[in-house]
Amino acid sequence: MKYLTVDFGSTYTKLTAIDSVRAEVLATAQSFTTIETNVLDGFRAAMSKLNAALGYTFEYDEMLCCSSAAGGLKMVALGLVPELTAKAARMAASSAGAKVMKTYAFEISAKEQQEIYDTNPDLVLLCGGTDGGNKEVITANAKRLAGIDRCFAVIVAGNKNATEEIDAILARSGKDYVITDNVMPNFNEVCIEPAKEQIKNLFIRKIVEAKGLTEAQNMTPHKIIPTPLAVMNGCELFSKGSKNLPGHGDMMAIDIGGATTDVYSMATGEPTLEATMIKGLPEPYSKRTVEGDLGMRYSLRHVAEAIDMARIERETGIPGADILAWVDCCTQAPDTIATKGSREEKIEEALGRAAVSLAVQRHCGVLTTIYSPMGQFYSLTGKDLMDTPFVIGIGGVIINSNHPKDILSGAQYDINHAESAKPKKPKYMIDARYIFAAMGLLSTVDADLALTILNKEIKNI
Repeated sequence: MKYLTVDFGSTYTKLTAIDSVRAEVLATAQSFTTIETNVLDGFRAAMSKLNAALGYTFEYDEMLCCSSAAGGLKMVALGLVPELTAKAARMAASSAGAKVMKTYAFEISAKEQQEIYDTNPDLVLLCGGTDGGNKEVITANAKRLAGIDRCFAVIVAGNKNATEEIDAILARSGKDYVITDNVMPNFNEVCIEPAKEQIKNLFIRKIVEAKGLTEAQNMTPHKIIPTPLAVMNGCELFSKGSKNLPGHGDMMAIDIGGATTDVYSMATGEPTLEATMIKGLPEPYSKRTVEGDLGMRYSLRHVAEAIDMARIERETGIPGADILAWVDCCTQAPDTIATKGSREEKIEEALGRAAVSLAVQRHCGVLTTIYSPMGQFYSLTGKDLMDTPFVIGIGGVIINSNHPKDILSGAQYDINHAESAKPKKPKYMIDARYIFAAMGLLSTVDADLALTILNKEIKNI
């Protein structure tokens, strides 16, 4: 079998040609994603490069696709309390590949209703209350959503005792909606899979509206899935293994894209320090967080605003004005690439390291020191990833760098932010040909083949 995987990314369309008999990647190629015209223009340009790299026209038996073109699926999540159902809603959204723009808790106000209107999401995940618990808040929020004059879909995943009333409210509003199982049916019990599946289904319906993706969908019998979900599938496979091949255990992967930085952790995240009390919801083994303000092209200005510019000036020896000039250049022309060995490459690497540091800090759990009559102990909210053995780098700025380890070092524990449970002494690896998404796609038809290729391709640095 010959497989072709296609990732219609927000910046680049990436192709991978795979030979199942040789169990290897034959070639990869990429071209700028042509979302403004037709995404198949970029696909064809990348296909020409792939054929040139192979020296012949690649004839494939099956094509598998994922996409984050047009920025992916924009989502807003509503829950009852921040530490419980609002967090469960974010977990479901992020693991399904959606870009969570905002999370609200309690009954939303008129101001927050206007914020949702201004955000103009593709989807709202409406949660709140355990089954048999509070149903007033989720019902009130359903009424607020019904009154927003935007064409978003609603997935209801809250208190089952409120679903009959919510069904009537949303039916009258004319909105596209679906009711599924509660993300938190009982206190501190998380059930995100049904909501995750509904989000994925909605993504498939929505994403083909991007120019050319309907035609791309017609080229394959397999559904186009969100790129972050494909990467998540690849990470899970590498960590857990397939039916016939063992995995590698706990890991973290960081994917720096043009619009976002995604962090994936495959680990239980249990406390590594003695006398630690776990606070909040239990964390999933497979976790993804997406930082919509930390991208290397469309969101690069946000990165520059969020970091310590004086530190970047010291690290690079380049004046802040020149750094900001490069940021402006990349924002205005997202297909801009830094020349190897140039000052711009040094800026790229420094900004990439800063983006990694912030993204991993937000992903990891937070440790709080507590003093009591019985002595000192700790409280952990989120995942403790301090013993994570290795971190894998994915994404253009890492792959194209001469110093990928320096960029990934932003993931390491920092005494200046001692509360963040970041990896203390990780080894670093790299997905040099950007195949995690491709192997995540391939795993749906041949997991053993996908893991065999991952084992060949993921290298220590």
